[in-house]
Amino acid sequence: MARYRYLGIAWVALIVVFAANSYAQEGAATAAVKASPALVGELSKQMGATPEQSAGAAGALFGVAKSRLKADEFSQIASAVPGMDSLLKAAPAGGGGGLGAAAGLSQLGGSAGSMAAAAQAFSKLGLKPEMVSKAIPVLTSFVTKSGGANVGNLLAGALK
Repeated sequence: MARYRYLGIAWVALIVVFAANSYAQEGAATAAVKASPALVGELSKQMGATPEQSAGAAGALFGVAKSRLKADEFSQIASAVPGMDSLLKAAPAGGGGGLGAAAGLSQLGGSAGSMAAAAQAFSKLGLKPEMVSKAIPVLTSFVTKSGGANVGNLLAGALK
């Protein structure tokens, strides 16, 4: 009888953890929308997505770029994007051990793995994986306008 009680307690704890993670993800997306309204608004318009979905999508793709670039290169991109930390946090959590998408993406080798992870993140956001190719030009255009052509080219190169 005690075994069933412990099993019940474990299930309740597991449900609470997942609910808290979902709530935190929603809060991160809302914060990202407020931190970078111009980028998120343009991405929402071009993709036909909600602002929260767009913030998570931007975070997933910036996570790919972060995993592929040197720290000083990515810092140039981050400087051109208001609310970069919030956008990265808005990306869906990776599959392993509660790692964020950026950390999970950096664990994968090669460009195919990173872009596959981005497509998976889009799916978790309720977006079609094909939307990755629509989002990339919006992000690179924004970064080019706010950070200059060299910074835009850094991002474009990282997202190829």
